[in-house]
Amino acid sequence: MKSDKKWKVFLCEEIHRDALKLLSEKAGIISDMEKISEADAIINRNLQIDRAWMERCPRLKVIGIHGTGTDGVDLKAAEELGISVVSTPGENADSVAELIVCFALVMSRKVILADRQLQKGMKTVSAPKELQGTELSGKTFGMLGCGNIAMRAGRKLRDGMGMKLAGFSPSLTGEKAEELGIEFCPDVKTLFSVSDVINVGVSLNPATRGMVDAEVLGCAKPGSILINTSRGAVIDEKALYEALTSGPLSAAACDVFVSEPPTQENPLLSLPNFLGTPHIGANTDEALRRVGEMVVNKIFAVLEA
Repeated sequence: MKSDKKWKVFLCEEIHRDALKLLSEKAGIISDMEKISEADAIINRNLQIDRAWMERCPRLKVIGIHGTGTDGVDLKAAEELGISVVSTPGENADSVAELIVCFALVMSRKVILADRQLQKGMKTVSAPKELQGTELSGKTFGMLGCGNIAMRAGRKLRDGMGMKLAGFSPSLTGEKAEELGIEFCPDVKTLFSVSDVINVGVSLNPATRGMVDAEVLGCAKPGSILINTSRGAVIDEKALYEALTSGPLSAAACDVFVSEPPTQENPLLSLPNFLGTPHIGANTDEALRRVGEMVVNKIFAVLEA
């Protein structure tokens, strides 16, 4: 039976049930890569879409990014081919900010290490010295990148946990930092040197790839904690391993990796003072619904224009 739906949308991964219902009302859904040439639109979560990919899709009018980061799409090629690219900035911010707060808490109190010891049946006593943690109150939360997600996490930690805020971003000025109520750091090394918990929250581009290298990590405040929920390639993972085994970092938690999802071959996962999660920052029912519905509405706006 011939479908009366006007458009076809390629969907590479699941989206929230409410967003899927919205999408299905107006468009036919393609999931077979062999039929990609029929697609008028693509909803992308984890594909790397380059020029060759787009040229396989002669009907393609819009790429909808299920999230914020645009680094998975060749934007220059899309512009030259007349393909619109839309994303959903801000819709997953609260979920990612909450994960950052979670990481700060569990790593400062060594909760993960404590659980691993109990799970392995290791002999221990109540409140052992090796599980002595630190309070967040009065400490400094440093933000490498002071965007929406970082600032939401920072406000939660400041207002709820009594932390002080510091930040560095190429676009951040002393005047703007004062308006935001944060300590202004003129460069990355200064930020690392004054922060007890460091949050990496920058987008991935040629300027930020490998930004957090051995030299920067070497400037970190002794005993500090590193958190990354942005993009894995911003951090030199080999240098991070060294900073966790030899100092100055006491712990790190990463939701993103250079190669995703991470496997046991990644040496970071062997460390007792490291916590890894498989890119779950925006993986909440609420965020997925907001992001899914927004990306569907945005691709229809382009198709209907």
